[in-house]
Amino acid sequence: MASDSNHIHALCRFLLHHHSQQLRSILLSSDPMLHYPLLINFAELIEADPALASLVFSQPTEFLPLLDNAALLAQGIFQEKFKDRESVLFKEFVHVRINICGSPLEFPETFPRIGRVRVKHRGILLTLKGTVIRSGTVKMIEGEREYECRKCKHVFKVYPELETGNSIRLPTSCPSKRSKPCEGLNFQFVEGSIICHDYQEIKIQESTQVLGVGSIPRSIPIILKDDLVDMVKAGDDVIVTGVLSAKWSPDLKDVRCDLDPILIANHVRRTNEIKSDIDIPEDVVQKFKQFWSDFNEAPLKGRNAILRGICPQVFGLFTVKLAVALTLIGGVQHVDASGTKVRGESHLLLVGDPGTGKSQFLKFAAKLSNRSVITTGLGSTSAGLTVTAVKDGGEWMLEAGALVLADGGLCCIDEFDSMREHDRATIHEAMEQQTISIAKAGLVTTLSTRTIVFGATNPKGQYDPNQSLSVNTTLSGPLLSRFDIVLVLLDTKNPEWDAIVSSHILKEQEEPERGKGDEDLSNVWPLPTLRRYIHYVKRYFKPVLTKEAKRIISNYYQLQRRSATQNAARTTVRMLESLIRLAQAHARLMFRNEVTRLDAIAAILCIEASMTTFAIVDSVGNALHSNFAENPDDEFAKQENLILEKLKSIDEYSDTNGLEELSYR
Repeated sequence: MASDSNHIHALCRFLLHHHSQQLRSILLSSDPMLHYPLLINFAELIEADPALASLVFSQPTEFLPLLDNAALLAQGIFQEKFKDRESVLFKEFVHVRINICGSPLEFPETFPRIGRVRVKHRGILLTLKGTVIRSGTVKMIEGEREYECRKCKHVFKVYPELETGNSIRLPTSCPSKRSKPCEGLNFQFVEGSIICHDYQEIKIQESTQVLGVGSIPRSIPIILKDDLVDMVKAGDDVIVTGVLSAKWSPDLKDVRCDLDPILIANHVRRTNEIKSDIDIPEDVVQKFKQFWSDFNEAPLKGRNAILRGICPQVFGLFTVKLAVALTLIGGVQHVDASGTKVRGESHLLLVGDPGTGKSQFLKFAAKLSNRSVITTGLGSTSAGLTVTAVKDGGEWMLEAGALVLADGGLCCIDEFDSMREHDRATIHEAMEQQTISIAKAGLVTTLSTRTIVFGATNPKGQYDPNQSLSVNTTLSGPLLSRFDIVLVLLDTKNPEWDAIVSSHILKEQEEPERGKGDEDLSNVWPLPTLRRYIHYVKRYFKPVLTKEAKRIISNYYQLQRRSATQNAARTTVRMLESLIRLAQAHARLMFRNEVTRLDAIAAILCIEASMTTFAIVDSVGNALHSNFAENPDDEFAKQENLILEKLKSIDEYSDTNGLEELSYR
């Protein structure tokens, strides 16, 4: 007991010295019944008192309650410093939360993957990283109650055991520490002595990015109490520090007792906003600025140097690489006059013959995105894509599916045509409104899905250019209209193209090490630089449309509406939205905050390359055989003249009609 008192005083001195500001804000808070967190950094504790820090790490079950007691003692001492003590309220419910990030505990033994949690981790301060896949309802749980010995009238506290489902176990004899033992066996409950806590169970799963092929992602339940409840929701990335324990059912007769690992959390940190895996140093930003100043005279040559870094193992396919880049960068989300959010994320669908590299692009796009989920159509049900209702302990709760887990990132769906019609219909709302409305098992809610959907599908049989896209892909019109770009890759067996591709593949075989570690940005951008660039332009550039860009987009949209007979499902107002998003994405790709004529024309070329529209015929060829031009700026000037010539016929109407559709911007 004396040693406990010494430890409490040592911890109290540490809190008063390092965290006086937090103690002050807790004392000045108005509600005395709330639970308040007091966040300490483990690195600071090690620096101040290494021996004490070692005890907190190795015996957290004993020392975490002592930390809470030290916080109460420190609060009482700090309260005396106030001149008007009556104005500050003493808070009984203060919990010390330990943040280990940046401390020596951040090494594999105390920061293991969820799948590598073992018995040796039991009883130490453990940290796990994962994605929340299930969050239960907040319940009330009993924290402690008092009993009185009927023989000697000694009052003692009993704490329920979380491990056995919060069951109460009374001592076998009176625990009073007297010179002559009482040995009383009869106890009575003290009325009004129950203290309750908020309680929530969540489940976290290890990220699929850290797993090898064939590994099943493991999950572990986490217990949150008091101020930690409702901090996270399904789909959040979290780092949880706590004490590993085991849960079992003690009262099942003739049944072997299995112990399920469970983490009782002390500290939870959301990492969604932090994105710690992508940090962009100042020297890298300067490198980007220098790159664009070098290509000031030939900006499209600079753009093509960036695009060459996308899926470099696939030769050519310039149009597809541009489409992937624009989709990943996306436009700017905004709110219209009625308060409705208009999405900024773009969606891309690749329709192509077998062997055209669709899956390669999907996998590379997943590497470029901070957060990505890859799934195939045949293995995806509507519940697996959206959300599943699961029963756990007699209670229904929601488990997040692929689109919810990819919130703020990318969801790649390969073999899109293999999905059942009913399953495809579930992603309509997720793609346009960016929410999923759920009504399952009495749970009615809406979940957020700010997700880029990147699909790949084979055409139904031989692709017939005379038929509409809906007939060729067996995808419904409403679903196709939600994709900003639909690229059709047809294997037309061009002998010249086959010779170039085969020599490229054989050259790659001869020189497998070529280009590794090469930081020359004027040639091919390496993957880490490309990731940083996409992340940077998405965060810092919010392009706005110039009058000229508005006019071009408006005229093209009107031309499409007049000429669209076969693909009427694609030429809706959604196409206008898509053009704006693609133009904004192109401006971001070009490192600009303004959408110019060049960006508007590039967006039109992307839409034209989809081979689903015939407003400007023969402006671009087959997307599969599109190669990088040697002089892209000259090539672009020819295409620009062709498109502007076609749009001249609409120009008389644009002043009166065209910009009205864009006026809300």
